[in-house]
Amino acid sequence: MEYRHQEVRHRLEKVGRAASMLHLDVLLLIYHFARNAKGDVLEIGPYIGGSTIAAAFGVRESGTHKKIISIEIGGRLKHFRIPSKNIFKDLKRNLGRFGVTEDVTLINGRSFDETTTSGVRQILAGRDVGLFIFDADSDVGRDLDCYGDLLSNDCWVVIDDYCGPAMKATPLRAQVDELVSAGRLVPFGYYGWGTWVGQWQPK
Repeated sequence: MEYRHQEVRHRLEKVGRAASMLHLDVLLLIYHFARNAKGDVLEIGPYIGGSTIAAAFGVRESGTHKKIISIEIGGRLKHFRIPSKNIFKDLKRNLGRFGVTEDVTLINGRSFDETTTSGVRQILAGRDVGLFIFDADSDVGRDLDCYGDLLSNDCWVVIDDYCGPAMKATPLRAQVDELVSAGRLVPFGYYGWGTWVGQWQPK
């Protein structure tokens, strides 16, 4: 609520209009977590960069050195408000537009490919992830299996599409609920248009 009356809200409104399908409240949460969480940021599925830019603003204003890794496979998407004929190209363009290109390490590939996972592990060697953002397909469990050991205790987790079109939301919600039941995820709340927010608990 406090952020809604601060200058960052106006910046993130511009980001949302240009580069994000996430609700403004979710962008503000990502900004807050990136700014205050201890550890780096690992993002899977940034689309054309709205969440990435919000995280970069937060890291920059944290006054500490944190790495941001964003993994995007690319392609194209028909969308009534923010379509893209070349997702990865538009992602890079938006990072440049909002002045955060140098703050983000982009990886163009599938999150679960060995080349991608090994690259992430090399970049984060000896470091912990304090914020994990997932807005890719419906298989968040797969990527938590790939990267869960890199996430710090109580790492903030943001998972989009927990509620939404059944084809994506139903299997994703089942995975999240199973991880909650197993004690691996602790729910914090639901924001915007169906984004799940919580924390990670290592085994």
